[in-house]
Amino acid sequence: MNEFIDIFAGTDPEAVSTSVQLLLLLTIFSLAPSILILLTSFTRIIIVLSFTRTSLATQQMPPNQLLIGIALFMTFFIMAPTFQEINEQAISPLINEEIGLEEAYDEASEPIKDFMAGHTRQRDLALFLNYSDTGPVESIDDVPLTVMIPAFAISELKTAFTMGFLIFIPFLVIDMTVASVLMSMGMMMLPPVMISLPFKVLLFVLVDGWYLITDALLSGFL
Repeated sequence: MNEFIDIFAGTDPEAVSTSVQLLLLLTIFSLAPSILILLTSFTRIIIVLSFTRTSLATQQMPPNQLLIGIALFMTFFIMAPTFQEINEQAISPLINEEIGLEEAYDEASEPIKDFMAGHTRQRDLALFLNYSDTGPVESIDDVPLTVMIPAFAISELKTAFTMGFLIFIPFLVIDMTVASVLMSMGMMMLPPVMISLPFKVLLFVLVDGWYLITDALLSGFL
């Protein structure tokens, strides 16, 4: 414990700088899950993929690990330009000691704000601006992250649930049709899901559902 505290006791500026960078890196790693969920496209992607699996009624197929893996790599693909801009404007200059921590934070927040602003509804943003007692803002740069992040999060939730509803419609029609046919045949004890599942999977395969959903998600961000 004393050795850990003593890392800041040295008079060598280079040693202190290295220690600060190490602590900053550890902090980023500890906040990585929250950053990934709230500041990127991950929320919309994972919700839409979950809705797709639920509408198919295939239980745990695809499994959660696969859906999360797909959502992660799609998030990295969508966020690659933003992450590259952050690296060029904030991380690399900070490592090279060209800028300080405060300036690096400001430089890193700008690309993130630009990305979130492009997918945040004005109504949601105005809601948090009103409750935060933030005065009129002239540009996105004047909006604090404490306001932008929750506004972006609930906007993504609305968009994801809207897409999920649209995905449910064709499968709901199949379920209702199968249930009506079974009732007309007097087979009320047979679960409609057992009969409709193959038809839903067949429809999803014939229309190349995973391609359509992926295309819809990517086109919504890129």
